[in-house]
Amino acid sequence: MSLIRIGLYTHNLTLRSLLSSVIGGEFKIGEERSAEEVRDLVLNRRCDVLVLDLDPDGTGIERQVRFYEEVASSPVPVVVIFDGQTAAIADALVRRGAYSSVRKPPMLRDLRTGLLRAYEHGRLKRELASARQDLEGALGCDGMIGASPHMRLVYDLVQRVANLEASVLITGESGTGKELVARAIHNLGGRAARPFVAVSCGAIPETLIEAELFGHEKGAFTGAAGAREGYLEQAGDGTLFLDEIGELSPHTQVKLLRVLQQREFSRLGSSRVIPLRARVLFATHRDLTAMIAQGEFRQDLYYRINVMRIACPSLEERTGDIPLLAHHFLKQYSQAYRKPVTAIEPRALALLQAYAWPGNVRELENAIQQAIILAEENTILPEDLPEPIREQELLELVGDSPAGSFERLLRDYKLKLARAAIQECHGNKTLAARSLCISRAYLHRLIRLSDEHCSAA
Repeated sequence: MSLIRIGLYTHNLTLRSLLSSVIGGEFKIGEERSAEEVRDLVLNRRCDVLVLDLDPDGTGIERQVRFYEEVASSPVPVVVIFDGQTAAIADALVRRGAYSSVRKPPMLRDLRTGLLRAYEHGRLKRELASARQDLEGALGCDGMIGASPHMRLVYDLVQRVANLEASVLITGESGTGKELVARAIHNLGGRAARPFVAVSCGAIPETLIEAELFGHEKGAFTGAAGAREGYLEQAGDGTLFLDEIGELSPHTQVKLLRVLQQREFSRLGSSRVIPLRARVLFATHRDLTAMIAQGEFRQDLYYRINVMRIACPSLEERTGDIPLLAHHFLKQYSQAYRKPVTAIEPRALALLQAYAWPGNVRELENAIQQAIILAEENTILPEDLPEPIREQELLELVGDSPAGSFERLLRDYKLKLARAAIQECHGNKTLAARSLCISRAYLHRLIRLSDEHCSAA
C-alpha cells in the first residue's frame, strides 16, 4: 500500500511532534499552518485524510466555526481532535460530514486505527463516486438527460461544485434546464436533506422583490398586515436558487451584494440581523458582461456570483440527445395521460432532430405531449407533431431549387405520389392520405402545391 497522506492542522507543537514520530510508517504527514492552506489542501485533494485540531491557534472557537464546517463537509475524510470545551462542536462537525472525532490527548493506537478507517472510507467513497459518474455520464445526472459532450461537461462541473460552498452562475437560453442543474448541485451536495428554494427574480414586481427576498415585519410598508419570512430565511441551511438574476434592479443588486459579502441580512422594518446560512446559486439567460458594459448590472456583484460558471447548452448544440429526451418524455407523459403510446416513427424522429428548437428542451417536452394527445395509434407519426416541426417537409417542397436539383426532383416526386394516390383511391383524399401514411391536412398542402406547380407551368 502506498503512503497515506495525512494533512494536519494544529498549532500544538506537542501534538505535531507526537504524531509525526510515532503514528506509523505508512503515513506521510504534512503540516498546514493556515485556514487558506487547509482549504487548498482539501479542494485539490492533496491529502487522503485531514486531522483537524479544534481551535489550534487559541484565539477563540466562535470565529472559526464556519471554517470548520466548510472543511468538515469537504470530499476529504476529516478526523476531529477535541477537548472538553469543544466537544459539542466536534459532535456538530461529525453530523456535518466529518468522518470521526477523537478526544485529547489522543490514544495513538486508536488514532492510527481511526486514520486507517477514514482512509478506507474515503477510498471507497471515491470509487463509488467514480462509478456513479461513469453511469451518469451515459444516462444522465440527477434527473438530467443526455450523453453529448456538452452535457458530460455539465455533469462534471456539477460533481465538482456540489460539495463546495463556491458561488455558481448557471447560464443558458430559456428552456435549457438551468433549474435542473441547480437542483442537481443541491441534491448531490451536503445540503440535500435541507430545503431547496427556487425564486424567479423576473416574475416578482420590482416594488415587492426586497420584501420577498428579505422578508418583512408587520407594518413595514402599506399592506404588510403581518410578519413574513423572506426567501433568504426560508432556505435555512439549504439552497436558495435565484433564477434570472439579470432582472434585478440596480438598487436591489446593491442590497444583494451586501448580503453575499456580509452573510447576513435584516427583514424590512427590523434592525435584527439574521445570518445567511443558505448556499446561494444563480442563473440567467442574459449576457451579464454586456449588461455591465451598458451599466445595467454591477461588476462587483458579477464577480461575487460568478466564481464558477456552468453553461447549459441549447438543444440545437446537442441534437444527439434529442432521441434520449424524446423517449424520456414519451414514457413520462404516456403514463400521465394513460395512453399506450410507446414508440416514435423514424420519420417523426428525423423531423425532431432536424428542427432548430428555439424553445429548447421545454419546447421538445411540449411537442411530445401534444403528439401523445393526437396520436391515434401506439406510435407517434409525423402528422402528430406540432405544425412548425412538420413544416420542415413543406419547406423542402416549396424551396426555390434549380431545375434538375435533388430538392426539385424530390418535390416533383412527392407531388406525383400525391396525385397517383388520389387517383387510385377514386378521389377519396382520406383513403389517399392513409395509403401514403400522411395526415389529410398534409395531403391537402401537397394538392395545393401541385395546383400551384401546374399553374406556374
